Amino acid sequence: MTESMPPSSASEQRAPRSPSAIIARRILTSWQGQFGVVVLAIIVSLGLLAPWIAPYSPTEIDPEAFSMPPSAAHWFGTDEIGRDVLSRVLHGATVSLQVVVFAIGLALVVGSVLGLISGWLGGGWDALIMRVMDAFLAFPLLVLALSIVAVLGPDLMNAMLAIAITKMPGFARLVRAEVLSLREVDYVVAVQAAGASSWRILSRHIWPNVSGNVIVYGSLSASQALITESALSFLGLGVQPPTPSWGYMVATGIQFYQSWWMSFFPGLAIFLTVLALNFLGDAVRDAFDARLGDRND
Repeated sequence: MTESMPPSSASEQRAPRSPSAIIARRILTSWQGQFGVVVLAIIVSLGLLAPWIAPYSPTEIDPEAFSMPPSAAHWFGTDEIGRDVLSRVLHGATVSLQVVVFAIGLALVVGSVLGLISGWLGGGWDALIMRVMDAFLAFPLLVLALSIVAVLGPDLMNAMLAIAITKMPGFARLVRAEVLSLREVDYVVAVQAAGASSWRILSRHIWPNVSGNVIVYGSLSASQALITESALSFLGLGVQPPTPSWGYMVATGIQFYQSWWMSFFPGLAIFLTVLALNFLGDAVRDAFDARLGDRND
């Protein structure tokens, strides 16, 4: 008669999870991550569905409803020429988030490549790249963005490019610092001595150990990109009318201070989006923190 085996414990039956699944779980189980994901999901969904759910066209003018307060016909009121504020806020979400995604994505890719080259090659390349990055960092972020847009001209694409350039030095310096510390690690020295190419070492052995910090920095930079885009549009150097933009709507609204709704609702949209991006960035940072992860898992 065979002796029955004791039931295995729950920890033994549980299948090992991938690192990405562990990171996602940490983000979604923190209150900051839950708030950020939910609010951003709502804002993104409203922006994508704006052509179908917006009650009016964002450029439609109602000559009988100039600067009308919130009502049943216009939930967020109308602006100085009779356009529905709610419709413009919904369509403006797509524009603002498009700027954030493009600018941070471009800054991440270009800055990371420059950081990898600078940290790995060293010497003259390192000095050249870092001095250029230092030159960018010598200017305040908004001043540099304003200068670039002033040279290229006020336009949505130019605004996105300007924001990407202002955020690029941060990614480059972060990646460079990580590469400088990793290239002297034993396993990197070993694969280099074995004859592995620089491309293989950077892509297979160094970048996977750097990408976590890059993602954290990118998530924390997203809110700054949105604020910069809103500031450029506020000054008339970002998205050009009649395309709706939250920053431009705030700038127009403050000229009509008695019509508080014209600046309040787009300002509220900026506030909630920046708050959600900051909370999500904090959650991503905590999720990649090994000390916090070990305590929570």
